[in-house]
Parts: sequence; C-alpha cells; structure tokens
Amino acid sequence: MKQKNSTYSLEDFAGMRKAGRLAAETLDYIIPFVVPGVTTGKLDEKLEEFMRDNGGIPATLGYHGYPKASCISANHIVCHGIPSDKRLYNGDIINIDITPIVDGWYGDTSRMFFVGDRISVKAKRLVSNAYASMMAGIEQAKAGNTFGDIGYAINQTAEKEGFTTVKDYCGHGVGQVFHDTPNVLNYGTKHKGLEIKPGMIFTVEPMVNFGGDETLVLKDDWTVVTKDRSLSAQFEHSIGITETGIEIFTLSPKGLDFPPYK
Repeated sequence: MKQKNSTYSLEDFAGMRKAGRLAAETLDYIIPFVVPGVTTGKLDEKLEEFMRDNGGIPATLGYHGYPKASCISANHIVCHGIPSDKRLYNGDIINIDITPIVDGWYGDTSRMFFVGDRISVKAKRLVSNAYASMMAGIEQAKAGNTFGDIGYAINQTAEKEGFTTVKDYCGHGVGQVFHDTPNVLNYGTKHKGLEIKPGMIFTVEPMVNFGGDETLVLKDDWTVVTKDRSLSAQFEHSIGITETGIEIFTLSPKGLDFPPYK
C-alpha cells in the first residue's frame, strides 16, 4: 500500500479506474430510487448492496465509528449526513457521497440529486453553481499549476453568483488511502501553495452554500450543517494528474453527472 503523501505511477491509475467506475455506476443505479417518501436509510441499504454485489466494500462503514455505507446530506446539511429513517420530501435536494474500495483502491465521489419535481429556482441555481465550481477547480488541476489555483477557481465561480464556499472542509488525496494529503481547499490564491505534479490522485469537492460559509457539527459528531440553515450543495470527483492533463476516474458512464437525471 502506498504511504501518505505519495504519488502513483500511470500504471497504478488502472486501479483507480475500476474503483471510480464502480462509484459512478453506484450513483447511476440509485437514481430511480431517489423519490419523495423514501428514507435515507433505505437508500443507504441499496447503495451498500450494489457496491458489494459488484466487488466493492463501502469505505465509510466503520470508518472512525461511522455507522453507514454512505453519507446522505439533505438541504442545509453540508456533508456527513448519516442515513436514517428520515423520509425525503418533494422539493428536497440531497448529496449522496460514496467510496467503494475495489482491490485496495478508493473511488470517492458524490453527486447532488433532486427529490421530486418541486425543486425551487434557488436550489437549482445553487446545485448548478456547485457543479460549475467543481469543474472550474478540476480544469486548474494541471501539472505545473498549484493547489491555490484550484481553490481560487472554485471560490471565484461560487462568489460570482453570490454564493459562498465552505472553508472548514475540503478535498483530499486519495488512491490506496481513503483520506491522504494534500488537502484540496475550496479557496486559495493563484500560483500559491503546493505544486501539482504528475502521479498525484486527489478529490475536488466544493461545498457551496446559498448563505454564509460558517458550519456547525451536530451532537452525533458527524452531521455538518450550515450555521444559518441555508441550503448547501456539493459535487465530488476523484482525479489523477498526468504529464499532459487530467483523468477523472468517477465520471458517470451514462453521462449522468448532473441533475435532473432523465
């Protein structure tokens, strides 16, 4: 297993392709089940079953005591929402975050989902911006650039539409370690920070809020919410850096990377 703060060979990328594909296929699979009335616990059961049936092990299950196979965060929950008997309602927006382990490789990804057909205009705007912010960050993740370039692009994309990026949580190195260095901040200064080098594998995962950027952790010690209870949205891809560009390991094979998924 690779040690922390290590880079990988291009041959190693094959392992991430398998893990990333299963992660993306799992989120594709769950789409028809995200409907008003379903519980987040039922969705978690289906996600775990699909991952295991296809050769994956849910990385979150038992991770530092975390009790479920996924994180499902609705509306004002920023991240780490614990699946439960909570039912979803028409008009909710949710983030589903999963990480199947396949042959020792961690395919970490998350996507936003619309619940029902009564999604507010402001929620749609926020979700659209969160996706654009992630892709703006990924576009800057080139060898020779810096992690400050990624954070700057993310934050500028969010703020130009009046949104804020969460500063308390960020992307991270991944590969044969679930959460590795470096941290991939969702804000930064151009040309500052660690240089991006070929062989690096990490996530880009901006959390974008409709209101302020401050967060709170609930009494369960996991669930993170916006302090002002404003809506939050997040997308996440795992990517690898090559000499000539970027490989996104967690793209949907069906092109279903952004809602509504029709």
